[in-house]
Amino acid sequence: MEFVTHSRAETVALGARLGSKLTAGSVVAFTGGLGAGKTAFVSGMAEGLGIAGRVTSPTFTIVNELEGGRLPLFHFDMYRIGSADELFEIGWEDYLSRGGVCAVEWSENVPGAIEDGAVRVDIRRGGADDDRIITIEGIADV
Repeated sequence: MEFVTHSRAETVALGARLGSKLTAGSVVAFTGGLGAGKTAFVSGMAEGLGIAGRVTSPTFTIVNELEGGRLPLFHFDMYRIGSADELFEIGWEDYLSRGGVCAVEWSENVPGAIEDGAVRVDIRRGGADDDRIITIEGIADV
């Protein structure tokens, strides 16, 4: 499915729609360049899961754990990770087994760690500054 959003608020709203449909154990693998809107989309996912509070990029901490909604959200940033082996060293399998949702920015940096059943979200800049072209695969409806 392809969507076009025209503002950060629309990107967040689309993320909320996806978040409301996710179940325990869901993995959402993101691709897209710097500043594309991945973290904004994850903010929406948190809203859709019923998690209140500000969502920030975990670039330096690798993972932020967000709780308080119907499911916990584990927000990963793989920008500084060089391989799937490094991800497994920080406890990837433990996060997968905790019954939450794993949102993985820069998922292309950890090939082999993200299984085939993951929801794939690609975010690209559109024609105008705030336009985003968002492709979502691996889920029937958003």
